[in-house]
Amino acid sequence: MTMLFSAHDVTVKFGGLVAVDALSFDVPEGTITGLIGPNGSGKTTFFNAVTGLCRLAAGSITIDGKEISGLLSRQVYGVGITRTFQRSRLCLSLSVFDNIMIGRQNGLSFGLLDNLVRRRRFRNDLVRHHERVTDLLQTFSPGLAQRVFEPLHTLNMIDRRRIEVCRALIAEPKLLLLDEPSAGMTPDETEEFMDDILKVRANNPKMSIIIIEHEMELMQRVAEHCIVLNHGRKVSEGTFEHVVSDPWVQEAYLGEA
Repeated sequence: MTMLFSAHDVTVKFGGLVAVDALSFDVPEGTITGLIGPNGSGKTTFFNAVTGLCRLAAGSITIDGKEISGLLSRQVYGVGITRTFQRSRLCLSLSVFDNIMIGRQNGLSFGLLDNLVRRRRFRNDLVRHHERVTDLLQTFSPGLAQRVFEPLHTLNMIDRRRIEVCRALIAEPKLLLLDEPSAGMTPDETEEFMDDILKVRANNPKMSIIIIEHEMELMQRVAEHCIVLNHGRKVSEGTFEHVVSDPWVQEAYLGEA
């Protein structure tokens, strides 16, 4: 199995607070890895470290064998890593199409010459991008694909979350980071959304996914491998069945002492 992503002794500090403490794990190509842990355990901070939003105090992060520690966010994007956020980062006044294409800015032509003189090329690019966006939306919902030019504020929560994932997928990443994608959804919407994630994985067999979730039933369903964090440290690792057998996990998540 080809190893796509590796974190080795990753440590993130904020003053005297150690938010991530010597975290190490690997992610094989084409797999889904779950990050489990209570609020404040360092999960989102780790995502921020991977995507260049905060600096490492120690350790290294690699993708395809290439060291990416210390890269800026746009450079991390360039090597094939995209993400969603726990709190929505969508532009509600823009259309569905515009929100998704924000994730593909490196494929757009903004120059004055392109927009005023090379009109045929501009139209061809627009048609191509529209087809790609529509294909992504069809993965989630045929009805959503019919609303591609509607303002985003007209959509419900599950469809907004779908748009966020599409925005991350439009760049065709090697590694997709999902930070609590079911936040704000009803239980039925959450189950439906996880069906969507499994379809995304089936349509992109070489892409790896790391997902942060608090819903254990959902993690059991989608994650092939799980990492459990507490106070920034890895306390358990393995299959879902293995980590939930850990006494700490049972007490923290399943209410069993």
